[in-house]
Amino acid sequence: MCEDAHGIGRRALFVTGAAAALTLGSVSFAAADGQDQETRTVRGTLPPGSPDFVYVPVEVPSGVREIRVAYTYDKPPVPAGTQGNALDIGIFDEHGTELGGRGFRGWSGGARSEFFLRADDATPGYVPGPVRQGTWHVALGPYTVAPQGLSYELTITLTYGEPGETPRPVYPPSRARGRGRAWYRGDCHLHSWYSDGRRTPAEIAALARAAGLDFINTSEHNTHASHPHWAEEAGDDLLILLGEEVTTRNGHVVALGTDPGTFVDWRYRARDNRFGRFAREIHRAGGLVVPAHPHATCIGCGWKFGFGEADAVEVWNGPYTPDDEVTLAEWDNMLVASVRGPGREWIPAMGNSDAHRDPDAVGLPQTVVLADDLTREAIQAGIRAGRSYVAESKNVSLTFTASGGHGEHAGIGERLKVAPDTPVTVRVEATGAPRCTIRLVTDQGVLYTSDPLPVGGSGVAEWRTTPAYAAYVRAELRHETAAGPVPGALAAFTNPIFLGR
Repeated sequence: MCEDAHGIGRRALFVTGAAAALTLGSVSFAAADGQDQETRTVRGTLPPGSPDFVYVPVEVPSGVREIRVAYTYDKPPVPAGTQGNALDIGIFDEHGTELGGRGFRGWSGGARSEFFLRADDATPGYVPGPVRQGTWHVALGPYTVAPQGLSYELTITLTYGEPGETPRPVYPPSRARGRGRAWYRGDCHLHSWYSDGRRTPAEIAALARAAGLDFINTSEHNTHASHPHWAEEAGDDLLILLGEEVTTRNGHVVALGTDPGTFVDWRYRARDNRFGRFAREIHRAGGLVVPAHPHATCIGCGWKFGFGEADAVEVWNGPYTPDDEVTLAEWDNMLVASVRGPGREWIPAMGNSDAHRDPDAVGLPQTVVLADDLTREAIQAGIRAGRSYVAESKNVSLTFTASGGHGEHAGIGERLKVAPDTPVTVRVEATGAPRCTIRLVTDQGVLYTSDPLPVGGSGVAEWRTTPAYAAYVRAELRHETAAGPVPGALAAFTNPIFLGR
């Protein structure tokens, strides 16, 4: 075993092509020379204000069968209100660390203390494949650094020998047995043990079926390594879309329903002006761009990239909390802006569980989409068009329509094309929502609130308006609240129906 030391201040340090990344001096290994295994230990300290990514080059000789990396770092006590140490890790192969990810071979963030990869297998979150000769890079991501600095230790082990055979990936089919044009329930933000979740794909698929879901989308943090591991969990009753949660330092975005094997890089901030490039990559790969939990309070979770490239926005994330209420209000403000003049686009809302582990509930909430069939393309089309509502469980269902006086009719995400002074009847039918109230929200705010539904949970509300009075209307189901005028948590909400030509 050999040891080396690295520090940000050492002369061997140099800046990579990305302003927020630094590369340290290389770690070298000799050729096999009859040895089965070689290990190097690297130590260093990262000061406060370190770049987002620090790369440790590893010179890999020929004949390597497996590379294994373990790491530790110190977690000193810090004053109240001050961030402690948190260090993420991943690896890039001989193709390099250039933005775009050609050399990407895996990322576990802070979820694991070690990983391995070889041709025939890899730690969850990492991509199996040959360990070829060349300069590899262990990628360190100092998520937060304590005032004392962050001291780390890397242990890199190369095992020599004949490589195994890399398995050919098999992916889930892009269609399931649907019911034709119908309402389909889905959860598009989920984490398994292929990133920082604790559930297997099989466990998640079983929970999805129990939650009454028709489709799910895989969304591991900053890795596509799980994609081949979902094929066995798909079936006629469950469509499995493939994607990624692109977890940048300025917000997270769900790549929803991308082509199998698509990797989307995350190593940039809003100030780098690079998000548009990767949003286009998601679209070219057949996916939707969905900013996730835009007002979440965790470090780096708040969305800073704007919504110009978004196909939908995740308004409700997991159990309903105040940050969801803030996101709902911001989304409603965007709806108001969209009706101010021609050519302004509106962004549909959706909701997902972001479930990681017990007791996180898969399908709380779930997006209910009107789609032509249970296929990747049809589900995406329904989400993109806003033909959907969000419900807290399979027990809650909504029917929401608007009609004019001469047979005109529109549903969720559609426009009722009638003259400004035409009387319009808005109708909501709800089931599975005991003691909830129905609220109708327009560009003027909440204009109708029903009495609480009976304990059976079913009820109907009707309200009359005109397009001159309400440019759009959307429905909410709210639970009871003990806080006076503060609204209760959502049980469901819809995308809008627009009124007028």
